[in-house]
Amino acid sequence: MPPELLLILAAILPFLGSVVAICLPGHARNAAAGVAGLVTVTSLACIGLLYPLATGAGPVVWAVDWLPALGVRLVLRLDGLAWIFAVLVLGIGALVVLYARYYMDAADPVPRLYCYLLAFVGAMLGIVLSGNLIQLVAFWELTSVVSFLLIGYWSDNASARDGARMALTITAAGGLCLLVGAVLIGRIVGSYELDVVLAAGATIRASPYYLPALVLILAGALTKSAQLPFHIWLPRAMAAPTPVSAYLHSATMVKAGIFLMIRLWPVLSGTESWYWIVGTAGMATMLVGAWSAIFQHDLKGLLAYSTISHLGLITLLLGLDSPLAVVAAIFHTVNHATFKASLFMAAGIIDHETGTRDMRRLSGLWRAMPYTGTLAMVAAAAMAGVPLLNGFLSKEMFLAEAVDNTGDHLLNLALPVLATLASAFTVLYSLRFIRQTFFGPPPRDLPHAPHEPVRWMRIPIEALVLVCIAIGLVPNLTIGPALAGAARAVLGDRMPDYDLAIWHGFNAPLAMSVLALAGGVALYVAFGRRINTNPRGGPWLMHRLDGGWLFERGMTGLVTGARALEAKAGTERLQPQLRILFLTALTAASAAGAVHGLDLLAPGRATAFDPAFALMWLVGAACAVGAAERAKYHRLSATILVGGAGLVSSLTFLWLSAPDLAVTQILVEIVTTVLLLLGLRWLPKRDRAIPIPVSERARARRRRIVDLGIAVVAGSSLAGIAYAVMTRPAVDGIGRWFVEEAYPQAGGRNVVNVLLVDFRAFDTLGEICVLGIVGLTVFALLRRFRPAPDSLERPAQQLRHDAEDRGREGREPGHTAADALLVPRLVMTWLFPFIVMLALHLFLRGHDLPGGGFAAGIALTIAFMLQYMACGAQWVEERLRIQPIAWIGLGLLVAVLAGAGSWLFGRPFLTAYFAYWQLPILGKVPVASALVFDLGIMVLVVGASALMLVALAHQSLRRTRVAEAEAERAAGSKESA
Repeated sequence: MPPELLLILAAILPFLGSVVAICLPGHARNAAAGVAGLVTVTSLACIGLLYPLATGAGPVVWAVDWLPALGVRLVLRLDGLAWIFAVLVLGIGALVVLYARYYMDAADPVPRLYCYLLAFVGAMLGIVLSGNLIQLVAFWELTSVVSFLLIGYWSDNASARDGARMALTITAAGGLCLLVGAVLIGRIVGSYELDVVLAAGATIRASPYYLPALVLILAGALTKSAQLPFHIWLPRAMAAPTPVSAYLHSATMVKAGIFLMIRLWPVLSGTESWYWIVGTAGMATMLVGAWSAIFQHDLKGLLAYSTISHLGLITLLLGLDSPLAVVAAIFHTVNHATFKASLFMAAGIIDHETGTRDMRRLSGLWRAMPYTGTLAMVAAAAMAGVPLLNGFLSKEMFLAEAVDNTGDHLLNLALPVLATLASAFTVLYSLRFIRQTFFGPPPRDLPHAPHEPVRWMRIPIEALVLVCIAIGLVPNLTIGPALAGAARAVLGDRMPDYDLAIWHGFNAPLAMSVLALAGGVALYVAFGRRINTNPRGGPWLMHRLDGGWLFERGMTGLVTGARALEAKAGTERLQPQLRILFLTALTAASAAGAVHGLDLLAPGRATAFDPAFALMWLVGAACAVGAAERAKYHRLSATILVGGAGLVSSLTFLWLSAPDLAVTQILVEIVTTVLLLLGLRWLPKRDRAIPIPVSERARARRRRIVDLGIAVVAGSSLAGIAYAVMTRPAVDGIGRWFVEEAYPQAGGRNVVNVLLVDFRAFDTLGEICVLGIVGLTVFALLRRFRPAPDSLERPAQQLRHDAEDRGREGREPGHTAADALLVPRLVMTWLFPFIVMLALHLFLRGHDLPGGGFAAGIALTIAFMLQYMACGAQWVEERLRIQPIAWIGLGLLVAVLAGAGSWLFGRPFLTAYFAYWQLPILGKVPVASALVFDLGIMVLVVGASALMLVALAHQSLRRTRVAEAEAERAAGSKESA
């Protein structure tokens, strides 16, 4: 199999598995676990097969154009660094999938958990495999969104909701900073391609944009990797299920920030700014995390703060600006992922089998859980840096860098002492984790009697602990080659000499390690009892360093400020909001005109006066003024006059040689008029018998005068802009280019349609997505008012029955309302096939003549609405089987597939193709692939328009039925009286 295909398969399988998992029923946890396991193992196998190529001469790369004009491509890039992180993501992910199968309760919606988990796997693979900065940022933000869903999985838990909200707020804000930083890097380098960026380190560091780009990128990396002061989200994320915690906080979520700093280390490091920002953040995070972990009583809380401490250690190594420190950072990243995932799983087993994670209630579990206790002790010893385990080797490299990193900076001088102190704290909380949980007197008053879990639940921990031991005993045979490949991908020619041997003789790092081990044991002996009996879980300083209260106060302040601003500037009425928007737009336009010297009244081409055109616009102006005046008294006549103004606008487009706009405008006017007519039934009736106070009349008069002034200014401004554009001589610009290139490049003579479906097709795709969302939103808002099927009787049938009743009562027996409605009903029914043919005609001719998918969709919507108006909702839905939601989905799918089809030929997304086909009878016929995209537009427009109008029709029908029922009850009351 080609390596590029293996790479694509590894990247896309998690997302496909996520879709399959969410489609499974809620009780199918075995099937969901099977799908998740198969996906992660298959992707891991694909990545494993690429190891020789990834760690060889160059990376494995697959790319396709995305936004070529902006220099953005979809790039999958696998080198040594990406390979080792991908193995962590997929390997530990597969173990978490197995662990979650036995951890989660049968009552939980387990397929949903696996759906989120696989989506997160895909997002993390997207980060580590991205060969483009913009693509990396997109996957970066996707991890924030999916982690929000994972942390808040138990949505009925307030702590889970709060933790998910905090994690999303902090990491997503960092992601926005990262986006701006990536754009600045692209501006400096001239490309977003990772290979180009990595080769331009000197250019980036010499640029005046370097410091802003550095700060913004580090803001994204430090928030994701939970560095001080952004560390506060990680402990609160412990409200997630333990499999989620084990995965997010060992190998994935927090390691994304570490990966980004390692990836960009060659181009961003080597400056004082990098040294102080990264080094200081890492040192402070390492100490604060270790100090806070000592006082935690919750097992997962202790592991959360220990994770923060070890992330600070890795960040500190990256800040030292030493190639060997980078090797140590990569090495400790791998080691931390293995022993921390196993510790989280062990804590989950303890919680699962005893019902509590509070260490003050746990003791003596060794008697009941010897296997779990042994596994947890080995993993905790690896975290503490005990010899012959993997944590000892990377800690030795860290301490060696602390000793060798000499200099005049205060951080250099204090580093050996602080590194030893942090290591002693690590030994202290690791020893407390083991001693307090598994030794001591037998536990009492536990929710459940402790016992060993099922065999399969321990297998993931056993595998990870085995890795810790294997790396600790034979590092050169296990992690050595992969570590060398990852370091070489980052350092290149700066690759240092290093030795992963267990024994390096008696030296300063060994002495510091022994001192840390002894110091940690001594601190536990001296203060262990006091720590265990502290009810608050730590001293006052630790609570202040926590920062959660500051975040909540900040969020409360934002909400309070937003409500105050809403009270001042917001309103439930539409007119004040429109005034604010108008004044904002007017201010912006005035400022732009003052800066650029815009003169709308500058002399242009002379335009001959045409009395017919002036008369037509006098009619349009009279309709507009009449609509504004009649709206006070008669809404229906105001609606008709508004339609008259719209008709004049359509004729104006036609007069000025814009038939495409004229066709679209007249069709939109028809649908809008129907929409307004249906909406009028919702408005309350005006009761003129109620006297209006003088003050209220004066206020209404002032409001109307202000509205009139705004309307005059807005209309005059737009008229002036239109006059200036149409009367000044044309200049060479993008408009002329579109006219000249519409046929050579897109095979279409209708420039408007070519713009929509070819040159600016991506904008159109976004617009039809918005239209679909609007249609679904209207449907969702009106869904709870949808009448029951039995109430959707045909209005004509009801009118016929009413008329027959009136006829039997002697009121014009030969002339019924049904007869009056019969002629327009027949006309509307007979018009249906002709309007469908018109829609097909507009669709097929749209690429060369006035028409197109949007106009055809509106025309087809009118055909459906005529049937609703003539025959009623139930009759139409029973016979035409209109399914607007399916039309929306189908239209969007067709449009996207039409754009993605260009990838099969190595062209950018939504690239159109046109040719001439020789048909037997018709001869040479032009055919363009944009026709398929236009078909998607037409189908979606029909679905969205029909969905909105049908929803309003149903609601209006419901109101009619309610009014009739009330009238019948009133008539019955009169008869009984």
